[in-house]
Amino acid sequence: MPRTLHGLRRRAQSAGIRALRRSRFFPRSMVDRLGEEAGYADRGLDARIMLFFPGPPDQLYQLLPWLPTLEAVDAAHGVVVVCQDSRVAEALRARTSVRAITFSRYGALDGVLARSDVALALYVGHASANFECLRFASLLHAYIGHGDSDKGVSASNQLKAYDAVFAPGQAAVDRIHARLMRFDAERRCVVVGQPTTLSAPPAEGPAPGERTTVLYAPTWEGAQPSVAYSSVLTHGLPLVESLLADARYRVIYRPHPLIGVTSGDYAGANAAVLNAVRQAGADHRVIAADDEPLEATFARADVLVCDVSAVATAWLPALRPLVVTKPAGPAAVSADSGMLARVRRLAPEEAGRAPALLAEELAAEGGRTVLEELVAYYLSPYWPDRSIERFVAICGEFVAERDRLRSALVAAGATGT
Repeated sequence: MPRTLHGLRRRAQSAGIRALRRSRFFPRSMVDRLGEEAGYADRGLDARIMLFFPGPPDQLYQLLPWLPTLEAVDAAHGVVVVCQDSRVAEALRARTSVRAITFSRYGALDGVLARSDVALALYVGHASANFECLRFASLLHAYIGHGDSDKGVSASNQLKAYDAVFAPGQAAVDRIHARLMRFDAERRCVVVGQPTTLSAPPAEGPAPGERTTVLYAPTWEGAQPSVAYSSVLTHGLPLVESLLADARYRVIYRPHPLIGVTSGDYAGANAAVLNAVRQAGADHRVIAADDEPLEATFARADVLVCDVSAVATAWLPALRPLVVTKPAGPAAVSADSGMLARVRRLAPEEAGRAPALLAEELAAEGGRTVLEELVAYYLSPYWPDRSIERFVAICGEFVAERDRLRSALVAAGATGT
């Protein structure tokens, strides 16, 4: 093939691929890698802190709760969110004043960071693409997560890749200490509070004669058996149908946005629950994650049924009854820091008896005291009034520490990327 024709064909293919990535048909579960590298060929990042988010749009739920905190950090130190998907950057620009930039090509950060004075990188998830940024030794790296839970991934060995773990409370530190070998949790974990969990309204319960509102908020099925905590397939339909059939209860269903992405069985189970709630009508309702913040949905509910997930921790401040499902699969690994041993668990075979079991929980004495103790343990002494202030201060301390360490390396002639 003539060289000119070959070049034309390659350019046409590239143009077609770019057009597909820009179209509304490109999957939200894939990173579009439409970057802005050309605009940073000779520029750096005017920020001391970078949040690295390589995920596609369907993982935005991990980042969005952090936006108010990032705005406070930005005002104090300067923050930029570095993405690998242009749709993510566009969504962030519509929601926050924090800058968002898309660098799609591996290696694009090399020159940009060399021309910048970024001191600290933050990470909200354990994406394998994090290592495209973790490889840089010119800055410090801290894992902040996207909610604290007793899932096994909360004490993942991946935490060793970061210079520090910004932990919501002592429960997270103890969980990591108990499960990670050769990891100094007391030194590497910094308790910062949980700024993404807002203070919930006081527990009041339904008024006399009103129905009890049950929020069922299951997690997704996970990508491997060890994180298969979702109850949708094993509990979902019998749980919801039994509640819908009982005049004492009103049902709100808020599924995790990723339910069904790896399993057609879970997608089908989720569809069945959605259909049951919608067909029931009345004031039963489905609330999607995009409809409103989680705390707003919490404010509508009197009792929560959820899986082993960060939803359980976020609910604790409501001081209302909490029921956590038991995974059916024996391979699911939990990292219980105390919550799962102290709240009511719901096995798959009990799902159809949910109305009676929830009535027992609502009438139980001492439940509020347990929740108050769990709030103190899981959410730290900085929550809720000082969590953002504490987070901003800790970021500042890490920026200053990096600058001291970097200056020492410069003086010793040992700097590099």
